[in-house]
Amino acid sequence: MDVWSWLGDAFVSLIPPVLVGLLFWVIMRSILNADKTERKVYQKMEAEIRQARGSKAVSEQAPKGDKA
Repeated sequence: MDVWSWLGDAFVSLIPPVLVGLLFWVIMRSILNADKTERKVYQKMEAEIRQARGSKAVSEQAPKGDKA
């Protein structure tokens, strides 16, 4: 078994873990983006409800702990 054959086998054996890692990254990114969007929409809805009730509207700040 020569060096090129060994390197080729090593490269081919790394393809499945890399693809699974990329798939995981894409799924987690979409989940986190959906959560971020949902938080913004919910915050806007709450502000509209408070304004409709005559209460002081909540400022457009992100909730504590939300870094996005």
